[in-house]
Amino acid sequence: MEESITQITEKNTVVRDWSLKTQRDKGDSLVEGCVANLPEQITVNVRQNNLEDLVRIWNQWDSDTKGIFTERYGDIAHLITIRVDEQLIQAVVRFWDPAYQCFTFNQEDMTPTIEEYAALLRIDNVQFGKIYVKEPKPMAFKKNLRESVLSHPDILKRVNLFALAIYGLVIFPRVLGHLEVTLLNVWMMSHFWKVERTPFHMFSKTFARLEAYLKKEWPKEVTEQHWVSVFQHLRTEDITWRAPWIRPSVLLYKCGSQDWVPLLGLWGGIGYAPLLVQRQFSSRQFIPATGGLAQSEFAFTGEGYMKRVRDTAKSWKEIHFMELALYADTLPKTMTYGESNG
Repeated sequence: MEESITQITEKNTVVRDWSLKTQRDKGDSLVEGCVANLPEQITVNVRQNNLEDLVRIWNQWDSDTKGIFTERYGDIAHLITIRVDEQLIQAVVRFWDPAYQCFTFNQEDMTPTIEEYAALLRIDNVQFGKIYVKEPKPMAFKKNLRESVLSHPDILKRVNLFALAIYGLVIFPRVLGHLEVTLLNVWMMSHFWKVERTPFHMFSKTFARLEAYLKKEWPKEVTEQHWVSVFQHLRTEDITWRAPWIRPSVLLYKCGSQDWVPLLGLWGGIGYAPLLVQRQFSSRQFIPATGGLAQSEFAFTGEGYMKRVRDTAKSWKEIHFMELALYADTLPKTMTYGESNG
């Protein structure tokens, strides 16, 4: 029998008071006396897997099979045809701040969230109680997949195997240096279309966000240095804080005894603080609880990592949501997270 998952939803003001007190009592993620310095230059391999076989299989399927797949897995099939903007990715990784597990563009903090990725992929059946850490074997995975997807007599088995291929080769590929760059690419352009003057209009609930992304004419031949300059001089008004395809009413902000949200991937674990980026949901920003966030990242190797995996899984047995204060108020520009310690 599966353990039950406790879900707690709290008022925005209650969470705000808790966050301020927690940050004051436990301290900031950045240890006192340390300064977070972003690297001036970093190189990331954004080479994509060869997905021609998957594209060919998808194109061979009839509308009924595609419909069954989309009903079960949302729009993840669109990921196989998205071309990653290498110049954009090379630029954006320079602005990753490991102390707060977010991107810091000039003075603006942003990070992809579970809610945004679920909305992008139109995944409505998110199961909070499941954690996946098993990694597929790449060579055997690719060798046997083509025939199984094309010829398996059970149509549900075919669509499940096709989904496994996308998760293994697109969403969680180790060759990309632990970055889900395809989704990150779409997420970035959704928030920064104003910079390149490429309108990204409001969508209905049934609108396919990734399909719209693929049909849109995005700027081409934009250099890495251009993007770096954009991010270095970014202003609040340059950002589409709430991506036009998401309208949540609550935000998952912590799990169990953790003061933020711990996540497990295929290569390790990491934490992120959704309260740090409330503006991405058009919610009033307040000082987030960030203590211990800088130490949240770990790999599935070395002594003690299995205990951290178990602790993460246990924390997801109690998940906390906050009702959003849906108006675009923000922190004064003179306020910093460290002020809560004084």
